[in-house]
Amino acid sequence: MSAHRVIHVCAVVLGGVAVGLTFWHGLADRGVALAFGAFVTVGEVTRWTGVPPREAAPLGAAGALAYALLGEAAGEPTRHGVAQVVAVVVAASLVGAVPHLARGERGTADHLARRVLTVGFAAVCFQPLYNRGVFDAWIGPAYAPLLLALLALTALCDAVLAAATARSRTGWPFGPLLRDELRGLLGIGSAVCATGAVVAPAVAVVGLWALPVFCVPLSLVQLAFRRYAAVRTTYRQTIASLARATEVAGYTPAGHARRVAALSRAVGRELGLKAPELAVLEHAALMHDIGQLSLVDPVPAGATARLPAAEQRRIALLGGAVVRQTGVDPAVAVVVERQADPCAEQPLAARIVRAVNAYEERVREAGPGGAPTALEELRLGAGGDYAPEVVESLARALGRESDPVRGWVTHG
Repeated sequence: MSAHRVIHVCAVVLGGVAVGLTFWHGLADRGVALAFGAFVTVGEVTRWTGVPPREAAPLGAAGALAYALLGEAAGEPTRHGVAQVVAVVVAASLVGAVPHLARGERGTADHLARRVLTVGFAAVCFQPLYNRGVFDAWIGPAYAPLLLALLALTALCDAVLAAATARSRTGWPFGPLLRDELRGLLGIGSAVCATGAVVAPAVAVVGLWALPVFCVPLSLVQLAFRRYAAVRTTYRQTIASLARATEVAGYTPAGHARRVAALSRAVGRELGLKAPELAVLEHAALMHDIGQLSLVDPVPAGATARLPAAEQRRIALLGGAVVRQTGVDPAVAVVVERQADPCAEQPLAARIVRAVNAYEERVREAGPGGAPTALEELRLGAGGDYAPEVVESLARALGRESDPVRGWVTHG
């Protein structure tokens, strides 16, 4: 059974057992449970859609974690345990997920499974020990660092689950995926942990009024991240529009830049590139042919890989100059300029773009069924024109059944 299915099964079992035990024993501290349930529901309803940062529902996550670490409410000890924490979060998350499921949004099941398991982990780490008085010695200035430490462990657990899910679904290496997840904790993840660590002690002192008060800062952070995500989306759309200029002008075949960019990103994943490096690679791949706009006579079918080295170099330099005038990240221009350099002198991103572009052009020339031939031609050129490690990573990316680009790259 694949890892993501195991995670889903574990979440379903944990949630089912928790709901059953809560139904059997009854709901303790009903008002507190309903308040936190409503908080989590609102957070899930307002979850990001489209291309969100790593944590799509920061309000829901903060509320769920705060409930898992709650020992008192307005000075009175709470009576809920691990099972009730999980049951309330399951019910609230399912209600909040209804609008997203109705719209057919992808990733909702993975999101809910991770939410259930991470909250269960936090509750198991806190509730039994708190109820036995183990944390009594920590009451005071040391209590907040204790909660932050527990939340840091929970965030690490969530990162491992997210990386394992992505590894199972895509086949990409686990190490780079986990590294990207851990990097994501420095952004919205740190705000979620900080809010969860503050809300639980605040509710313990002043009661449930702390929930709407302390959700305001995180709501503002969520709004800022939403705007940032919108800016990044616009930025990428601008690059994609520039890349299509060569297609509109008739210099390259339709969809060529998109295919090269998608496959380049898959190869970069295979080679363990970090998220920022993948972004530069993808943008450079989208714009790798933009130098052809400076040519008086178009290259037949836009196939630059067959041109003499000097002509390839001239087109690459022209493309880099165009990219620098667009205000795009200068690192993208460097990759575009260096894609025609001798292989040993190229940065890794330029090696990837060069190999993938050559592969896509050869497949297009050979027609359906020409992918093995194109790949073998690249292997014969490995060590000279193309880096051997890039060619082998390209072969692995093409061989993955879950590769989202496999179906159309091999058919032009």
